[in-house]
Amino acid sequence: MPAILLKQVPDELHRRLKEAAARHHRSMTGHALALIEQGLGSGEELTLPPPEKPRRRYTQQVVVQAIRQGRA
Repeated sequence: MPAILLKQVPDELHRRLKEAAARHHRSMTGHALALIEQGLGSGEELTLPPPEKPRRRYTQQVVVQAIRQGRA
């Protein structure tokens, strides 16, 4: 089964998910999956915030420098 890793989850959103999962007697993963399925299963177009712009443009030079510094 495929897996998804969420990074940089805001503290407030993490807290709300944790509390909602507890209220529904689910794990956080189980509750997040239920919310995703509910949102995608409705067939309605979801209103999402605009995508974030990358903080830095990833040129070849930036990537090579990161690799040399062991950050890749």
